[in-house]
Amino acid sequence: MYRPNWIELDGVVNMRDLGGMVTAGGDTVRPHRLLRSDNLQDLTPEAVEVLVSRVGLRDVVDLRTHVEVAKEGDGPLRAVPVVRHHHHTLYREDSLESGIPAAERALPWESDERRYTSTAGSPDPANGSPEPANAPERRPSHDEFWSEHYLSYLASRPDSVVAALHAIAASDGAVVVHCAAGKDRTGTVVGLALKVVGVPDELVIADYAASAERVGAIMDRLRVKPAYAANLRDKTVAQQSPTTDTMRLLLATLDERFGGALGWLATRGWTRSDTDRLRRKLLDD
Repeated sequence: MYRPNWIELDGVVNMRDLGGMVTAGGDTVRPHRLLRSDNLQDLTPEAVEVLVSRVGLRDVVDLRTHVEVAKEGDGPLRAVPVVRHHHHTLYREDSLESGIPAAERALPWESDERRYTSTAGSPDPANGSPEPANAPERRPSHDEFWSEHYLSYLASRPDSVVAALHAIAASDGAVVVHCAAGKDRTGTVVGLALKVVGVPDELVIADYAASAERVGAIMDRLRVKPAYAANLRDKTVAQQSPTTDTMRLLLATLDERFGGALGWLATRGWTRSDTDRLRRKLLDD
């Protein structure tokens, strides 16, 4: 049975260590190798000390957009010399080359949400109410919407996804992958990393869904942040909570279209030596 290894620190509410997961081949993901988290902006000096000195944090893989980084500013880990930062946005339209300064732009995913909520005659993903029989177009279910959203990361920014996995594999200490909430972008990249080293689907799914325990606290954190306050104003915990079926659908789609996560990565230049390096990072004593 999967039990999340929560890391309780001041300034984050959705940080956990992926150590302890057992692969299909019987190997174990080692502790303090791969962490996942929500936004790191609010870490206290004491929390930074724990991560760097006790956990051995050496790399941060930041999946936030340029918009978020510009609006939120540098976090406290940026000032720590031994910690390397790798910024890999998962949105194609999130470019530094726009004529509008990043701090003045809307969040890149807001256009997707507007398309979703404007579809006529569709069910509410939070309560599953049925659509009218004469509905001209069916809006995707909660799980379909989110799994398609995650697939869009792979389609739009495969370079960032692969670079994030390379950063994990190359780290010489603990590495933390994070975005804003630590559930969607982070869940996609971490899920791929776990699949590459052979963690069974059900454990990947259980870890992904564990963030649902913290969604209320995540939303409370982000609602007071300049980058997220307006976007989260009318959203509910149910709408934002990850479910097991979302990740199950994502993994099934990767199996059907590419023969699995490794099949998709192979289309992007990922090699057997890359897999071996990630396995050494996460599994070796």
